[in-house]
Amino acid sequence: MARVTSNPVGLHRFRPSFRTPQAPNQLFKTALHSQTTTRKFRSLARCQTNPDPTETSSTEKVVNGSSNPQDTSASADNGPPEFPNKNINKQIAVVSTIAAVGLFLSARLDLGVSLNDLSAAALPYEEALSNGKPTVVEFYADWCEVCRELAPEVYKVEQQFKDRVNFVMLNVDNTKWEQELDEFGVEGIPHFAFLDRAGNEEGNVVGKLPRQYLLENVDALARGEASIPHARVVGQYSSAEARKVHQVVDPRSHG
Repeated sequence: MARVTSNPVGLHRFRPSFRTPQAPNQLFKTALHSQTTTRKFRSLARCQTNPDPTETSSTEKVVNGSSNPQDTSASADNGPPEFPNKNINKQIAVVSTIAAVGLFLSARLDLGVSLNDLSAAALPYEEALSNGKPTVVEFYADWCEVCRELAPEVYKVEQQFKDRVNFVMLNVDNTKWEQELDEFGVEGIPHFAFLDRAGNEEGNVVGKLPRQYLLENVDALARGEASIPHARVVGQYSSAEARKVHQVVDPRSHG
């Protein structure tokens, strides 16, 4: 014991040995502090990356479920326009189809009616004079350009008055009608003669004229008027002297 206390060098040598045990404690505290800090950062990161779904949904509800009426009206005004439903589309399609059919039929009447169609639908001359109805007699020829051009207009008038007025077609190329050509003084075609119920001529219209002339004369006949509004009117016509005389095989034919 006296040797240890009396040797200052030995005490000096043992001093570092008493300080060295503190180093592990300090290291342990530093490591514990770093681990605690790391856990705090991890916990903070988890809170930021994984928010509470209830909070998010509640926030979305507040944003989406705005109760401000002005916002609702503004969104309704600024929204896209409403498109027609299927029923409206079907109605539009039906109307378009009807309009197309009407245009087709109108074009068919204007371009598809021929002199042969009128002649086939016409009443025989003898029958027209005996049934007690007023009569319209048209003198025509197949080669007559004006006659072909007026055929659709004549057809329209005929369809309007066919129940009250007779319509007769006489072909000037048929020698059967020589007497009628002289009787009615046919010099140009088409020649329309308007006869009352007794078969007496009230007037005639020759050549190409507005459909209104023919329409008004036929209307006067149908109503039994004493005279027709257009009794002596002449327009552009084809000369009857150019007719091609031929004999029709069927004597009953009024063509």
